[in-house]
Amino acid sequence: MKKYLLVLLAVLGVAFTSTAQEKKSKNAKVDVEVKGNCDMCKKRIEKAAFGVKGVKSAEWHSDDQTLHLIIDENKTTALKVQESVAKAGHDTKEVKAEKNTYDNLHGCCQYDRES
Repeated sequence: MKKYLLVLLAVLGVAFTSTAQEKKSKNAKVDVEVKGNCDMCKKRIEKAAFGVKGVKSAEWHSDDQTLHLIIDENKTTALKVQESVAKAGHDTKEVKAEKNTYDNLHGCCQYDRES
């Protein structure tokens, strides 16, 4: 009987430990490099970021080409936000916008793309 009790306690201990390690932050600060030029870019980038469920704050700065995010990691990831921004026509470090989407941006919004 003692063996069964010890095994049960060991299993429960592992279950509680693994559950505690999976907990993610509800207010994670993330910075993402996003290419753009102007205020129209800023509006488009921020709108794309806010379109992702779990994004609590999104602010893009043209001077350092950085999108500053606060996200709920239980609902989204930085990669999902980058994918949304790329669909709007803006390259990130990890996800590139499709050529036709980029080509449809206003002339002043077409930044220098890296090959």
